[in-house]
Amino acid sequence: MNKRVHDLEIVTEKWKIANKVLFLMEVLKKEPEMIIPVRSLDEFRRQINLPKPHKISDFIRKSPKLFELYKDRNGVLWCGMTKQAEKLVEEEEKIIEKHQDKAAEHVTRFLMMSVDKRLRLDKIAHFRRDFCLPTDFRTNWAHKYPQLFKVVKCDVDEIEYLELVSWNANWAITELEKKAMEITEVTNNVHAPGLLSLPFPLKFPPNYKKVYRYGGKIEHFQKRSYLSPYADARELKAGSLEFDKRAVAVMHELLSFSIEKRLVTDHLTHFRQELVMPQKLMRLLLKHFGIFYVSERGKRFSVFLTEAYERSELINKGPWVLWREKIQGFIGYRGKKKKIETFSDMSDMEDDGLFENDSEDENIQIDLEQEDNIGSLEENAFFGDNNEMEISAPSANFMRL
Repeated sequence: MNKRVHDLEIVTEKWKIANKVLFLMEVLKKEPEMIIPVRSLDEFRRQINLPKPHKISDFIRKSPKLFELYKDRNGVLWCGMTKQAEKLVEEEEKIIEKHQDKAAEHVTRFLMMSVDKRLRLDKIAHFRRDFCLPTDFRTNWAHKYPQLFKVVKCDVDEIEYLELVSWNANWAITELEKKAMEITEVTNNVHAPGLLSLPFPLKFPPNYKKVYRYGGKIEHFQKRSYLSPYADARELKAGSLEFDKRAVAVMHELLSFSIEKRLVTDHLTHFRQELVMPQKLMRLLLKHFGIFYVSERGKRFSVFLTEAYERSELINKGPWVLWREKIQGFIGYRGKKKKIETFSDMSDMEDDGLFENDSEDENIQIDLEQEDNIGSLEENAFFGDNNEMEISAPSANFMRL
């Protein structure tokens, strides 16, 4: 499919290098002295998407304000964080600690939406960064709120689950309902979750010209009542209009919880059964392209909540997003390659002579003025019949989940 580059594609491109740097910082944080032999980082090539013959040391040298390289007396190359990076790590830990109660609320509400009121711990861990959870989420943090949830182990397969302990009626109300009532927090909610009639906010690309053609069908979808994500959905028939619209509400709620109002799509597919969602989840997201936007850049697709963005900028940036943007500001410099010193020379290291930056995001060229040609795929997805979308070959713009 040939289509103009959506503003939200810029967001994906913008964080491409930053996410690799943040992953490397997490690896270093787990080391006793926050230093590691560079050769030990080879096992993380897949996570930072750095195939051979590219050198990890060259990638590290592209952020000299965050990372340092030096050799020991045996000539072994080591990587560590600069003082500036260590301060940023401390700052992040304070942000996570300060907002851990809100994160606990979101995890609890996640459990409340699930059909059995429990989810696999390793699956929730996929959303650790998205929900601003600490690195010790599975080992320690999951046990910190026994009044909300508890860790249980299945006798059959020894898999650990996070299980809801108590239902909070005040949390069984969607973010969409809160906006409609113009409140940020619900207290003394006595109503059980049931049918909702709230329309979903829609936002299309500025030069998208096909909305008027299908306005009637969009209006019909918006007016149709749907079951709250917190109501019991066991009796809904898969493939029905009620089933699909309730799934849209679940996706809207989950994306509302996330820090950046976006999630990786293949992580979402892990919860299809637990959250009572359709098998063809990607088709559902594509179908409602005014509510969600699916970015096809990179190895993993991401889905955005369109209402949360103004062009390529997140409208409401929380502390953790602002912290990430600060990290991004320290990535990439131009200059001459810096000499790698030994441990004994560390006190005499100079700060000048930076290396040349050839990072992937240096010269991102995105033409926002290309012809809008979203066209046939979205038309077929949103307004076609119920036949399965035909996606072929790895080169296709969208993949089947």
